[in-house]
Amino acid sequence: MNDAINQYLVTGEDGIPRCWWVGDHEDYREYHDTEWGRPVDDDFRLFEKICLEGFQSGLSWLTILRKRDNFRSAFADFNFNKVATFKAADVKRLLQDAGIVRHRGKIEATINNAQRAIEVVDQFGSLGAYLWQYSPASPEPHIGKGDHAHPIPAVTETSKSLSQDLKQRGWKFFGPTTAYAFMQAMGLVNDHMPGCGVRDETERQRSKFRRPSR
Repeated sequence: MNDAINQYLVTGEDGIPRCWWVGDHEDYREYHDTEWGRPVDDDFRLFEKICLEGFQSGLSWLTILRKRDNFRSAFADFNFNKVATFKAADVKRLLQDAGIVRHRGKIEATINNAQRAIEVVDQFGSLGAYLWQYSPASPEPHIGKGDHAHPIPAVTETSKSLSQDLKQRGWKFFGPTTAYAFMQAMGLVNDHMPGCGVRDETERQRSKFRRPSR
């Protein structure tokens, strides 16, 4: 393996090479090995990830990951049919919940996005059917600002398109960088580095995955 790729891998005590961002965090290791990049078609899990990516803005994903169970309890396991009915009293309750990120704008955006998710389901049959349209046929290059020498992009044309379309549909807190992070996590792309110990298994799961359709 060449040095340019190897610098983006980290080998744990178990001898398994993993993507660099795992570091030495056990929470990240578990998430990386069992979730990140594996294809997801469950509407509530897809909605959850959109919301949590929004809450993560300005924070580390590790912070959000460690609070994820609290978020699930606070937001009805991200059942958007339930979250869409949240009222001012729910916002007040959530702002007092120390187990989550208490940011009024992000809380209100989650309720708004739940209402928009129902509209997407009405049009496309499921949130998954809509989102999986944005799984690119092949890896895409970086666009816009950022480190173009890095092997993994932060923004692509597809993530930009997804973000723009959701914005037009009234969704909030979901820019093109957030959209690409969502695509990576939910398996719309496989950005495990070459040489990563779970890259091949992730790709096998993606190849067997049946994309949801209308």
